Amino acid sequence: MKILIVGGSGGIGSAMVKEALASFPDAEVHATFYTRNIMASSAHIPGVSWHRLDVTDEAAIKALSESFESLDWLINCVGMLHTASKGPEKSLSQFDGEFFLHNMRLNTLPTLLLAKHFSAKLKSSASPRLAVLSARVGSISDNRLGGWYSYRASKAALNMLIKTLAVEWQRSLQRGVVLALHPGTTKTRLSAPFQANVPEDKLFLPERVAADLMGIIARAEVGDSGSFLAYDGATISW
Repeated sequence: MKILIVGGSGGIGSAMVKEALASFPDAEVHATFYTRNIMASSAHIPGVSWHRLDVTDEAAIKALSESFESLDWLINCVGMLHTASKGPEKSLSQFDGEFFLHNMRLNTLPTLLLAKHFSAKLKSSASPRLAVLSARVGSISDNRLGGWYSYRASKAALNMLIKTLAVEWQRSLQRGVVLALHPGTTKTRLSAPFQANVPEDKLFLPERVAADLMGIIARAEVGDSGSFLAYDGATISW
């Protein structure tokens, strides 16, 4: 089995890389990183083929796909919630167009580009999988608190892409499974500014999240394709 984890040097991503190695010792595990200084913190993970990738660069994604003859699982762990200067909007007055587009560029666009260029590589697999980290706040029907305009919109758009891709794969990649996964609030840099308000039993370590999500991906069947699932396997409404 050949697995590619995009964003493998991040908090959840590196845990997913380790979980893949542990759960599938015979698998060929590939992972991507963006900058060398981030990569340094993950370089100690042996048995992984690392690739530098800017997930917003379609030419780079195309080039990476062309280096693979085949692929079984593609897992996208890339995402953003805040920058050094801006965080999720508490009200409409804080909305900033550039921050909105930045959310879309990192949370939404990469999955579609990855699917576009790797679908052909997944076709030869007996059980192809494409899984992406989404978020419960991307659920339109579950939105009762408001705020977080840019992040919510980027994840809701991501969910629509996953659903739409699942429909196309029913025709073009009939054994394929596409999943949007909510990891829960995980103890990483992404959620660091917001962890103080999270109950202790709802703040998960990356290792626990990786084990949960990898299990969901492994157990998924064709009939599950296009699902939006939480870390515990529960279905989240769109």
